[in-house]
Amino acid sequence: MNILITGGAGFIGSHLTELLLKKGHTVTALDNLSTGSRENIEHLAPHNRFIFKKGSVLFKNDLEPLIARSHHIYHLAAAVGVKYIVEHPLQTLITNVDGTKNVLELAAKKRIPVLITSSSEVYGKNDNLPFEENADRTYGSAYSERWGYALSKALDECLALAYGREKKLPVVIVRLFNTVGPRQSSHYGMVIPTFIKQTLAGEPITVFGSGSQTRCFSHVNDIVMAMADLMNNKQAYGEIVNLGSTETISIRDLAEKIKHITKSKSKIITVPYDKAYSPTFEDMQKRLPDLAKAKKLIGYKSTYSLDQIIQSMLR
Repeated sequence: MNILITGGAGFIGSHLTELLLKKGHTVTALDNLSTGSRENIEHLAPHNRFIFKKGSVLFKNDLEPLIARSHHIYHLAAAVGVKYIVEHPLQTLITNVDGTKNVLELAAKKRIPVLITSSSEVYGKNDNLPFEENADRTYGSAYSERWGYALSKALDECLALAYGREKKLPVVIVRLFNTVGPRQSSHYGMVIPTFIKQTLAGEPITVFGSGSQTRCFSHVNDIVMAMADLMNNKQAYGEIVNLGSTETISIRDLAEKIKHITKSKSKIITVPYDKAYSPTFEDMQKRLPDLAKAKKLIGYKSTYSLDQIIQSMLR
């Protein structure tokens, strides 16, 4: 099977590429390398079923020939990381919305199945835990860059569902909660690689906000396996599916855990959001997915504990 992965040189995309190559598929990775990296895929270059194309989902000329010969499409290309989103709000909206529209429009010509990666950010200020896929959402002010990102991913979902209904395009939407693992960069504000980098360097561990906000972290291996299983399950077409973990931890406790595991003497300091990002920044205080649909469709469960995830990243 010929498979196209947009954002294939990114953190998650490179792990998905590895998995699909192991399954015997031919994989083409499209990436403009704005947040992806050649280092993520350089070990795959000798593989005779791996093709890398530098290009953008914003340009149909880059996309069209690749989509035309694909049997499945995994659309991962998007703006990533809180730091990047806050610093580049316009590019975030353009990439997420126009890029997704281009992929869906071209895939619809031949009804090529598409998996769209969305985000737990779409749940907004909802505090009714755990988050179910059909839950109502409340967003903050348009002046906050954070909610622009959330709305762009919500619009991606609506576009995908609309193409499914009107154009009969097979689509699967996965809402990813915090996904971590080897090769994830700290450059765009990802919390675990940032904390690890700081502890190993003996620098202060910077906890943004109060540190009481809670998250759940999933190993990338679990996530990419689930994405492949959903794509191959026609019962998942037209569905939105949460993927994540139910092991929650506060960001302050996460910093303490990483400090303990690394035997670091780094101090933990708190940095107000307005100093870390911008005066208009707002955060989601709690995130916890309802995973019942994923379990029903593909028997999904998280197989890595948080300690195992941290150890794998340290190695």
